[in-house]
Amino acid sequence: MKKQDNESGLTMLPGQLEPVKVGRRLFLYYAGALTAGGAMLAACGNEENPTTVMAPVDLGTGDTGILNYAYALEQLEAAFYTQVIATPYSGMTDAEKTLLSDIRDHEIVHREFLKAALGTSAIAGLTPNFASINFTDRASVLGTAKAFEDLGVSAYNGAGPLITNPDYLAVAGKIVSVEARHAAAIRDLLNPKSADFAGDDVVAPATGLDVSNPPATVLPIAQKYVKTTITATNLPK
Repeated sequence: MKKQDNESGLTMLPGQLEPVKVGRRLFLYYAGALTAGGAMLAACGNEENPTTVMAPVDLGTGDTGILNYAYALEQLEAAFYTQVIATPYSGMTDAEKTLLSDIRDHEIVHREFLKAALGTSAIAGLTPNFASINFTDRASVLGTAKAFEDLGVSAYNGAGPLITNPDYLAVAGKIVSVEARHAAAIRDLLNPKSADFAGDDVVAPATGLDVSNPPATVLPIAQKYVKTTITATNLPK
């Protein structure tokens, strides 16, 4: 049975707080219409008119708003990696494709996970704007991936203290740990066998802790890659 949180009205799925090893069949079952959704997102990334005005989306309030905030970021990342695999950059190796495909699958599961938890409180699907990214160029793709992953980790770290429901906080903690693994893997692709996987720009040498950014810092950066206007004036601070 689903578990309902009385205060926020959000729905938690069975086993949502338990670690799950996602196989191909389970992933497809859980993510739903992956093929159709991926094709749609890939097409959106290639639209010739990135200035199209979309109806604005408000994230909401309380824990619902924070989960919608995370859901918005996961939509962006899932769309990006879907496009990366749909149109591989020049010279992409088999090892790189395997890694990037795994990250894509993780991001899609995160996206669908949060959407299911939010239920009817979930914001609408966002339309990405990837006009500034050259998907045929390795440096452009991996540089963007690094920026997205670092931003995502800092976003979850900054949102954690704003969550009041301990169940949601536990889920956010599990997701951010995976995002940090993504960030380290991408950084290693860019500069193999170096200390960049946990560079001083993201892990403070004095504390050994990751960067933490509030929604007010993260959203303007993410907005550059999303056509849909995102408003977050009612998020907790």
